Amino acid sequence: MKYSAIDSKLFIENRKRYIKKLKACSVSVFNSNDIMPTSADGSMTFVQNTDMFYLSGIDQEESILLLFPDAKNPEHREILFVMETSEQIAIWHGHKYSKEEASAASGIKTIHWLSQFKTIFNTLMSQCENVYLNTNEHTRAVVEVQTRDARFVNWCRECYPLHTYLRSAPIMQELRAIKSKAEIDLIRQACHITEKGFRRLLGFVKPGVWEYEIEAELIHEFVRNRSRGFAYGPIIASGYNSNVLHYVENNKQCKAGDILLLDVAAEYANYASDMTRALPVSGKFGKRQKNVYNAVLRVKRAAVRLLKVGNTLDKLNAEVGEIMQEELLKLRLLKAADIKKQNPANPAYKKYFMHGTSHYIGLDVHDLGSFSRPFEEGMVFTCEPGMYIREESLGIRLENDILITKNGPVDLMANIPIEAEEIEELMNR
Repeated sequence: MKYSAIDSKLFIENRKRYIKKLKACSVSVFNSNDIMPTSADGSMTFVQNTDMFYLSGIDQEESILLLFPDAKNPEHREILFVMETSEQIAIWHGHKYSKEEASAASGIKTIHWLSQFKTIFNTLMSQCENVYLNTNEHTRAVVEVQTRDARFVNWCRECYPLHTYLRSAPIMQELRAIKSKAEIDLIRQACHITEKGFRRLLGFVKPGVWEYEIEAELIHEFVRNRSRGFAYGPIIASGYNSNVLHYVENNKQCKAGDILLLDVAAEYANYASDMTRALPVSGKFGKRQKNVYNAVLRVKRAAVRLLKVGNTLDKLNAEVGEIMQEELLKLRLLKAADIKKQNPANPAYKKYFMHGTSHYIGLDVHDLGSFSRPFEEGMVFTCEPGMYIREESLGIRLENDILITKNGPVDLMANIPIEAEEIEELMNR
């Protein structure tokens, strides 16, 4: 891990909140992610299961968290299993947690090697009635490989068929939607690193630069600030590709007069940030480009004001759609007749603004949380309206990360330049 050590109080408090949601006499188990293979003997970089990290702070493969708050033996109420390390493992694969280090990171006193899991688990299953198992129930998830959690679900139900099995996912969705101060501080740090990367680009982007060169500048700045890198696949899209919502090739040359859409952000300590900006490759917006840019910026500002306690994502999207419609009318991209004959299920503005305004953000870029749940203090959302005018090869999206407080929304990216004139000035210094 590149990031500074996190106070284990964060994970201790997270476990306390989780345990309160369990039925009496229940065991709950969370597994680390697998290291995913590529081909031959290659593998991808390890990324921890975010539920496992949320509850333990352990950022290492082959780890299991077991919680049994009603266990007769106090040592069995929180148990962490980690892979047994050795001098030989350290030589080949580097340092792994010692028991002492795993305890310090997690705040869990009982640490065992992974090889002891089945024996201890068998003993505890004779004492419990319910078993909470973890699955990925994110509404956007498309899981085509069998995860470590999924293998454990199958094994557990086969070996212990008479227990009552319950889902931990609904509890995690409820808990993780509200961020503690410590979590907000980690998201702020990810936003701060993102700002450094973006400011680095303002003096770098010019006609003739390749999108992958811009990607290289960003990864350099992110990693040198203790980030693992991008919080998600970077979108660095110039010209027509600024209209492609999930463009990730990043292999075109930026041309004079192009708009460059940048949906790029850093992670820090597994916490994500999410930012989008649009830059004029030539250093100055054209008149039409600036008009569209400022229209999107007005929509964004109005949308941020709607990120307040009591609202919901469903209501927010409907309200922002109305605001976007007015801006599209002013730009003459829509006519009154288009709105009069529109299908309410597919309003006319969707031709130019086809995605939602906001999503939860935290340990996952699209973090856990319900679309119908009223906004509460401590939730963090993106705010990202956009206009995509394919016939003009012009796509503008502007996105910041917003914290909901009882006193109104707080922009965690308020220091990142967004005004068209400020961006032009910084690009031409």
